[in-house]
Amino acid sequence: MSLKIADNWFERKKIDDQITLLWEPNVHPFLRCNIWHIPGRDRDLLIDTGMGLSSLHDAAKDLFQKELTVVVTHTHMDHSGGAFEFDCCHVHPAEAESLRLAKDTLPLETKYWPEDVLEVLRNDGPIGDYVINALPSASFVPGDNRLDPVACVKLLDEGDIVDLGDRSFEVLHLPGHSPGSIGLWEANTGTLFSGDAVYDAQLLDELPGSDKTVYRQTMKRLLEMPVTVVHAGHEGSFGYERLREITGAYLEGRKLDYSW
Repeated sequence: MSLKIADNWFERKKIDDQITLLWEPNVHPFLRCNIWHIPGRDRDLLIDTGMGLSSLHDAAKDLFQKELTVVVTHTHMDHSGGAFEFDCCHVHPAEAESLRLAKDTLPLETKYWPEDVLEVLRNDGPIGDYVINALPSASFVPGDNRLDPVACVKLLDEGDIVDLGDRSFEVLHLPGHSPGSIGLWEANTGTLFSGDAVYDAQLLDELPGSDKTVYRQTMKRLLEMPVTVVHAGHEGSFGYERLREITGAYLEGRKLDYSW
C-alpha cells in the first residue's frame, strides 16, 4: 500500500490561554498521543512527545520560546518517540532505562502486530498495512523506523514538584498501565495531566509491564481526587463526573460507552 506525503504532520489547538494541545492526525487513533504545552513565567512545560516520526521540536518552535521542562508520562512509543530531540527529559525511575536506551520501539507495519492487539486497534478505527496513513516525508521508510535513545534523562517520582514560576505541578505515580506511569497535578486549579493512567476510552491493562492489581490501586486513588479537569494522554479532556464513571467502571469490571 502506497502512502501519501502529509502536508503537516502535527496539528494543534488552544485549549485555553494557558494550554495548547498538539497531536499527529496521520497516526492511528490507538497511538495518537495528546501532547500538551503549558507556558509558565520562568519556563514552559511539555508533556509527552508523540511518535517521533517527524520533528516536534521544529513543528512547534514558535511555542518553544522559553526553556522547556519535558516530561514523559511513560515510555510507550506513542508518548516518548520525540523525546530524543530535547536537551533533557524527565521520567519516573521505573522507566528511566527504557527511555535512555529506547526500548519501546513498535513496528509501524501492522503485519507484525498480534491479532488480539489488532482487534483493539480496529475498535478505534480501520487499519491498513501501517499504523500511519501518511508519510512525514518522501524519504521516510516505515520499516526502518526505530526509537532514538535519549542522552539526558532526569528522574521524577511521587511528590516531586515541576515549577514553572507561576504554576507548579505535583508528580503523582500512577502505575498499572505501565510501571512508571505518572501524572501531573495542579491542586489549586484541580487540573490533572494523567498520561495513560486514565483517559476516556477502554483502559489497557494487559500490555507488557501492565499490572491489574496495581492499576486497581491507581483507580481507587483517582476516584477520590477533587478533579476539575483531566487532560489525558488520549482522547478528549473531561471532568470530575466522567472521571468517577471511568474509574468506577474499571473497579467494577464494567464496560462504558465511549461516544466521542
